[in-house]
Amino acid sequence: MGLLYLVEPIMAIYCFANFVSFPVMQQFVYHRLWEIEFNSSVFFNDSISNCETNQSNPNYIHQKEVQKLASAFSTTLDLSSLIPSLVMAIILVSYGDRHGRKASMLLPSIGGLLSVSAYCLVAFFDLPLRILYVSSVLSGFLGGFAAFIGGCFSYIADIAKGVQNKNVRIAFIDMILGVSIGVAGITSGYIIKAIGFKWSFVLPASLHIFNIFYILFILKETVKRSEFQQNVLSKEGFKELFSGVFLLFKHASYKKRLAIGMLLFAFMSYLFISFGASSLFTLYELDSPLCWDPVLIGWGSGLSTFGYVGSFLGVFLFTRCLKDAHIVFIGIVSWISGSTMAAFATTTVTMMLVRVPLMFFSMPLPILRSMMSKVVLENEQGALFACIACLESLTGSLSFATYNSIYGATVVWFPGFSFLLSAFLSLIPFAVVWILYCIGYEETDHVLLINEESNTEVQPSNNI
Repeated sequence: MGLLYLVEPIMAIYCFANFVSFPVMQQFVYHRLWEIEFNSSVFFNDSISNCETNQSNPNYIHQKEVQKLASAFSTTLDLSSLIPSLVMAIILVSYGDRHGRKASMLLPSIGGLLSVSAYCLVAFFDLPLRILYVSSVLSGFLGGFAAFIGGCFSYIADIAKGVQNKNVRIAFIDMILGVSIGVAGITSGYIIKAIGFKWSFVLPASLHIFNIFYILFILKETVKRSEFQQNVLSKEGFKELFSGVFLLFKHASYKKRLAIGMLLFAFMSYLFISFGASSLFTLYELDSPLCWDPVLIGWGSGLSTFGYVGSFLGVFLFTRCLKDAHIVFIGIVSWISGSTMAAFATTTVTMMLVRVPLMFFSMPLPILRSMMSKVVLENEQGALFACIACLESLTGSLSFATYNSIYGATVVWFPGFSFLLSAFLSLIPFAVVWILYCIGYEETDHVLLINEESNTEVQPSNNI
């Protein structure tokens, strides 16, 4: 496969640009809200923050108040882009089935550049934080992270042939996502300490620009554009963009609809549980008794990289000897162990060691994506991943909002409650996949389902 068909660099650049700015954004908002509320700045001295651990000190109460304000602001900011991103995720990724995958990657990259530029303006010119709501909504109308991910997975589904190859390629994309998060986390801490918040947003902005040029001039399209593309803005063309997901379920057999529905539910429930809890790590680590500074937070994110690398290696090895359901079970148990340990972590060493039981926590997501992809036809991949992207965007936003609200309500009496709740709720996707496994939903059934609708030959596999 030549360079022109490599979507992995696109994924790495976009994710690194997004996640190198995410902890900077969180801490920038935290510091700005502190300045607004208490007319003072938060300073860091080497590896020691001014985090207050003495509960009788007034600064301890101030610290908790800023935690709540930062959590509420992040929740509102995320929800402001929810509806636009849901609509655009359906349009852009479904659009790719007939008109090409590049649009679903290009527009979100432009949206990412817009969002980072807004933070740049707020930081450099000391503008009000409410300006960020405008950029969030506009970025949502350009597709957002869910549309980009949906486009990348659709692209991989186009070029990855064979059951095992599809498992590994999708898992590799997820590993790139995780490694980008880890490397970006480490980098962000040092960037903040070296050049401050204002210039920290310039790096991701430059990366988004580079990514835009890569998509436009280097990446080759996998879908040959149909003649219908000339009328895409017509009534019929607009209707077609939304009909793909509907027809995916309308013309499917009952068994196929049930399988996709249960797999989607398992995927979204696990995403809700793991994403919501993991998004709290930065706030949890900023607070007492951990009181981490940006560098420690960065190293914590960096160690999380091993979870994604371990998950990829796990998929690569386990796919050869285990059924897909077993791989999902291992991943969920990994998350339950790690999140339970995080709930009671009170020292830096313990919090760092949380990443050990989380070694395989990411395995369920690529495996469940791959299982769903194997169920549908080749010309339904875009519709499937549009459906996943839409629900993923909704689930991610609701998860972020829900867990931030729970954290804000419980941070005073038990900061680790959200992680315990996440561990308990993980039993839900575990049970759903277990039911599928018990009723004998084998991958050979996938092939039979596809053959019911098409004479296209599909190579069977022994895995689920």
